[in-house]
Amino acid sequence: MADMFSPEWMLAFMTEWNNEPELSDALAKIDFTSTIGYGFPDQENPSGVLVIENGKAVRAEPFNGQPLNWDMRAKPDNWQKWFNEGIGMAGLGMATVSGKLKFKVGNYSAMIKDPRMAPPFIKSFSVMGRVKA
Repeated sequence: MADMFSPEWMLAFMTEWNNEPELSDALAKIDFTSTIGYGFPDQENPSGVLVIENGKAVRAEPFNGQPLNWDMRAKPDNWQKWFNEGIGMAGLGMATVSGKLKFKVGNYSAMIKDPRMAPPFIKSFSVMGRVKA
C-alpha cells in the first residue's frame, strides 16, 4: 500500500486515469493538456504531480518545481472521503466554498462552468479512489 500522492500512488493513479474513458477520452476530445499538483494544505508544495497531454496521463512524479496549471489541496481525511464516496457537483461546490478543497493554482470557476471539463473533473475523484493507499 502506497501513501497518498507518493510516487507509487501517483503511478497507480496515472494508470487508472488512462483506463477510464470518461476521464481520459473525454479530455482528449478537447485537447486538455495540464500539469496538476495534488497535496495537503499544510505543505508548501504539492506532494504529487500528474502531467496530462491531450487527455492522457503521460507522467506521474513528485513535485520538483515544475510550473503547475492546477494545484489542489485538501486534508487527507477529506481526500479519502471523496475517494471512497466520489463527489458530485453539489459536493464539489460545498467543498470549495467551505475551504475543504483549495485551488492554489487554477481557475476553478471557469473549469466548473465548462460542460466539457466539469464531468471529467468530477470523475477524477472516483478514479483516485481506485488507487489503494
